[in-house]
Amino acid sequence: MSNWVLLRGLMREQRHWGRFPGQLGAALPEAAIVTPDLPGNGERHALRSPTTVARMVEFCRQDLRARGLQPPYSLLALSLGGMVAVEWASRYPAEVQRCVLINTSMRPFSRFHQRLRWQNYPGILGLMLRGGVERQERLILRLTSSKGDAAEREGLVQRWLGYQREFPVSRRNALRQLWSAARFRAPAARPAVPLLVLASAGDRLVDHRCSLRLAQHWKAALEVHPGAGHDLPLDDGAWVAASVAKWLAGEKGA
Repeated sequence: MSNWVLLRGLMREQRHWGRFPGQLGAALPEAAIVTPDLPGNGERHALRSPTTVARMVEFCRQDLRARGLQPPYSLLALSLGGMVAVEWASRYPAEVQRCVLINTSMRPFSRFHQRLRWQNYPGILGLMLRGGVERQERLILRLTSSKGDAAEREGLVQRWLGYQREFPVSRRNALRQLWSAARFRAPAARPAVPLLVLASAGDRLVDHRCSLRLAQHWKAALEVHPGAGHDLPLDDGAWVAASVAKWLAGEKGA
């Protein structure tokens, strides 16, 4: 039995994984899958979001131990969650069995305009100036997913709005999370754990070449989805689960 910890990105919570935990569980039937919320999101929305990724790591470590889950952990992480996973594996390699990094980007391997595509600046700036939860969720969906027809996408937006009404992410916490991501710098040395990097060629939020550079620099295994958006587990969770299972089979056969 292995403990798989799933870590989301900016302003997202465990329910945003959708069907993916079940898909991963079907591909890895012996895995125990945990989906903790980072401070400021989901069930932890009332907490103040840390302004450093290192403090997010410490929160996750304490949270898992409070649940009675002992290391080592396998980390599967998206976007900001990928930074948390990298920092965790670098600081505490004995606690991390392996990492799967999905559409993450970080200094010094990528520049700011690649880590957040410059074409998105007007929409994000407009959201910061005008606000509005519905405008926010529709923008996030447009930037992170290419999934489904109009009816399916509208259903997603309405579910996400429900999450926000129940567990609202404050503007202050959103900015603190963004600040922590902008400040993060990857360690000079590759984390001493097995790494799989998954990227989406159709990512409209982050240039997918950020993932390619990261994998190349760290000599990590790499798989690229030809059409999914930034939220790869949402757009094609079955592909992610299958890619992880194939990678694990290669580990065991090596």
